[in-house]
Amino acid sequence: MSTLSRARRHGAILLLACAAVAAAPAFAKESPKAAATMQGDAARPAAAANWQRAELYFGLGRAGGADAPAYAQRWQQFLDDEVTPRFPDGFSVLDVYGQWQRRETKAVERLNSKLLVILFQGAQHRADLDALRAAWKQRTGDQSVLLTISPAEVSF
Repeated sequence: MSTLSRARRHGAILLLACAAVAAAPAFAKESPKAAATMQGDAARPAAAANWQRAELYFGLGRAGGADAPAYAQRWQQFLDDEVTPRFPDGFSVLDVYGQWQRRETKAVERLNSKLLVILFQGAQHRADLDALRAAWKQRTGDQSVLLTISPAEVSF
């Protein structure tokens, strides 16, 4: 066997060996991962205690209504003026859509809305939540802002 043939043969063997290593499952070499927990930060266990989740539903006008741009601008101003100063640590806003049927006429009503989600610790923010509801009703003339509050288990 010539030197060139031996070199090709060794090269082919080396190539096959590299391919076998590359094809080995990646999980075979992983170390076990810690299980997820809802215990919070071990260095700050109190940081994950006594949290609540508030959801507020704000109507933004009838679905398909021509006043949608005006409501969008009014909503952004409301966030800037009322919500952010009361909850500077943050919140989430989701676009939602509501539908119901009027009892007396059976007419179907559709409403574009915003869902404001605020996670907070303790009961100190209840007055702020009520102030948000009152401020929105005063600005828009709406009759109600739905508020739900539930315990929240958090982890950081």
